[in-house]
This record gives sequence, C-alpha cells and structure tokens, in this order.
Amino acid sequence: MSDPRVTADDGSTRAANIFDVARLAGVSHQTVSRVINDLPNVRPATRARVEQAIAQLRYSPSPAARALVTRRTRTIGLVTPGVPDYGPTSIATHFNIAARAARYSVDTVSAVDPDPAAIKGVVEGLLRQRVDAVVLIVVDIGVLEVVRGLDLSIPLVAATSAARRGPHIVSIDQYRGARSAVRHLAELGHTRILHLAGPTRAPDALERIRGWRDELAERRLEILDPHHGDWSAASGHRVGLELDIEPGSAVFAGNDHMSIGLMSALRERGLRVPEDVSVVGFDDVPEAGFLYPPLTTVRQDFGTLGELIMQKVLIAVEEPDSVTEDTPLPTHLIVRASTSSPGA
Repeated sequence: MSDPRVTADDGSTRAANIFDVARLAGVSHQTVSRVINDLPNVRPATRARVEQAIAQLRYSPSPAARALVTRRTRTIGLVTPGVPDYGPTSIATHFNIAARAARYSVDTVSAVDPDPAAIKGVVEGLLRQRVDAVVLIVVDIGVLEVVRGLDLSIPLVAATSAARRGPHIVSIDQYRGARSAVRHLAELGHTRILHLAGPTRAPDALERIRGWRDELAERRLEILDPHHGDWSAASGHRVGLELDIEPGSAVFAGNDHMSIGLMSALRERGLRVPEDVSVVGFDDVPEAGFLYPPLTTVRQDFGTLGELIMQKVLIAVEEPDSVTEDTPLPTHLIVRASTSSPGA
C-alpha cells in the first residue's frame, strides 16, 4: 500500500490535504469539496477521479471543514433525565447505537433538574454547540409542553408518551400495554385489580393509568385510586406494606422494579404470589424472568425505539419538508408465574 503522506518542499512529510487531492485528480479544491460533501453538479467521471485520488492519498477530511460547507456537524444533542431508571437509560443506550450506525456522534447532557425551565436551558446550550438536531427523553409532562412551544432552527425529536401525538414524537404504546396487562388479569378471573403507578408527572405513568382505567371501565370492574411510587423497588416495597389488599386481588405495577419491592412486601405480610395475589409488571427488565416467582410483565422494545428515534432525526435533518406522524411501537405481554386465577 502506498504511503499516504505527502513530501513538502523542505523534504519533510505530512498528511495529505484537500489541495493535494485536487492536484492529483486534476480538479479545483472546490470540486473536491463538492465530492466530499456529496453535493450535486459534479460529473460522474470527475467524481470517480476525485474518489480515486482520495483513496490513493488516504485523505480524511476534517469534520470542522466539512461542517463549514454543509452547515452540519453530524452531531446530535441528547438530553437525558438525571435518574438511573431502566427505561430512559435503555432508550439513551440504543439511540447512541443507532446514531453511531448512521455515522453521527452524540453529545449527551444529563438534566439533573426535570423542571421545564432547566430543560429549556439545556436545549439552548446544545444549540450554541451547533448540533444538527436535539433528542429529548421526556420524563415530566411539563417538559413536553415546553418542547411543543419551542421555536427552534433545528429539529427536536422527543421520546415520550402522550395521548396527543405529533410529527416529532417517538413512543412505545404505554396505553395499550397497560390494557393488555389488565386484560390478562381480568381474563384470569380477577375482579379487584389495583394499580401501583409511577410518578404523578411522568408521561409513561399517566398513559399506563389511562389504559388501566379504560380496561377496567370497559369490563365494568371497580376503579380505585392508584397508588404512586417513584419507579424504585424501595417505593414498591413501601406501598406494598401499606396496600389495602386481600387474597384474590391482583396488582398491575407501573414497572418491574416496583413489582420487585411489592412482591417482597407481600411475602413479609404472609401473602403468596400468585396463590393469593397476582402481580404484573412493565418493562421486562433482564432480571424479570429470574425472580421468584418469575414476573409476568409487559415488554418494551427499546432497541427498535432507539432506531426509530434516529430514523426520525435523519428525516427531519435531511428531508425537512417531509411530514411524519408518531406511530407508537407495540408492546408484548410476557406471561410468567406471578399471575394465576384467584385461589388457584
């Protein structure tokens, strides 16, 4: 393989630059720039000559120089909540994987304060870094309203759950996932189905509450006020110790970690799962199948969600006149041993 370095007038060697490529290809450096940035109005034969020269010299254009031509940095700003919850963490991980596959880099900012004004400040900070788009993982309903009111010069894509959809929202169908969990318990014969919900301002929690209520209403079953935790096993344990529950009841928990704490509290109270109380979680965390008993839960496909967010970003950046709607990804009920018919 030939040496990619170029000999300077003083006999030293250096890495090839755009002018070396232009000289070898017999074109102007502006033409090389157009080829590098995949701009139109370059004849195929000329493009082939430039690409051959780039390969021969192993020239690697600087990202900063490319950004000056395209007005793009191929960088996406990702705003994540300042909490280690399984859902947001999984979304961020899989989005980063999808972005790398599309040859984009990601600047991640953790917003410790979920206050809408603080999130707005974080987004404005990313704008000053000249990112091509912003992706926001929303865990507070107030943030979603702020996002809808922002007038930005670049696309902003929100990963969130909401009854009202929008062109730059990407989501998993929490509402139908919740209904499938309650439907499963009702079909087993449970008539008293309690709900251990997530935080009161969390979009996912609100959609799961809505699904739980609507499924109970359709089946003419009693609807009690939900009990709220903070997504943690500790909060599930706390609520489980206080819960007004009796054998034959069932609990739909807003996530798997709260289910873990709940089942521990029920055991402490002498209630068996599923013989006395059936429990369904949400997420299908990796540990869910190894609990005792293994947890029935609603699986979310965070890998596909990460890819979908990146697809939405690419369309918004590269085809700004296109209009896409949010089609929530489906969930899947995974039936394990934590649910059974009352008295079984």
